[in-house]
Amino acid sequence: MLTTLIRIFKYGIQSFWRNGWLSTATIVIMVTALLVVGNLIIFNVGVNNAVESIRSKIDISIYFKDEVGEKSILSAQKILEEQPEVAGVEYISKDKALSDFKEKHKDDPTINQAIQELDENPLAASLNIKAKDPKDFSKIVDFINSNKTWQSDISKISYTETQVIIDRLTQIFDSVQTIGWTITIFLIITAILVTFNTISLAIYSNREEIGIMRLVGASNYFIRGPYLITGVIYGLIAGLISFLIIWLYIWLNSSTTEFYTLSQLLLELGIPKYFHTNFFKILGYQLMFGVILGIASSAIAIGRYLKI
Repeated sequence: MLTTLIRIFKYGIQSFWRNGWLSTATIVIMVTALLVVGNLIIFNVGVNNAVESIRSKIDISIYFKDEVGEKSILSAQKILEEQPEVAGVEYISKDKALSDFKEKHKDDPTINQAIQELDENPLAASLNIKAKDPKDFSKIVDFINSNKTWQSDISKISYTETQVIIDRLTQIFDSVQTIGWTITIFLIITAILVTFNTISLAIYSNREEIGIMRLVGASNYFIRGPYLITGVIYGLIAGLISFLIIWLYIWLNSSTTEFYTLSQLLLELGIPKYFHTNFFKILGYQLMFGVILGIASSAIAIGRYLKI
């Protein structure tokens, strides 16, 4: 049994080297497909980090009428904090709202002069609400609107503007994912077809040798094995090369200042940190995807052309 396995591996490696140019072309196509798969995984991590960062900054504000006392507002804050969809509620008093507004526009002389001429604070007290998931903002708003006691106290809820941001963010994320997966599927199909043709040509060029092996009683397992091994070799080499390209790309762009804008973007998205933390995991994924791609292509070619 061990001798048979060794021979299968030997013939598989020989088949790989015999078709040098075809093997190279096959590996190049597989590397391209695996690069897209690997980059898509890492890109999704970056997009998710960016989305989470933006989501953490999204909130809705409830603005209260001037006659509403601080005690009533703090009572509403406590009730809102008890809701399962709410991550946190911050109370912004009229004085703090004015102070923040002045700080934000401290370099604008026109606004500063206008503020000084006011007899009273025109800004309203508010509660800034952050949700655990931006999709839950609608539930929070429904809860607020269902409380009849608050209806006479609230002057405005800034939900419409927030909803526009959430919807646009979701649309962009979904579009990017759809485009990425479309390209990936196209390249995977291309890689399967190229590998399929390479294995088919190898089977055709070895047809006389296969005929002799049949005559001397070689098993189906022994005849098919080398072509599966060749597919595995394609996948392992392609997976390793694609991983090294991704690693080199991230390393160069995160350790040099020549591509400062891109380096800054990668760091902000947390991609270098994720890659180094999951170094062996990503390597394993690339090798696994490569092997699966190689075996699948080889199996299709064997089933189509190697009638045993």
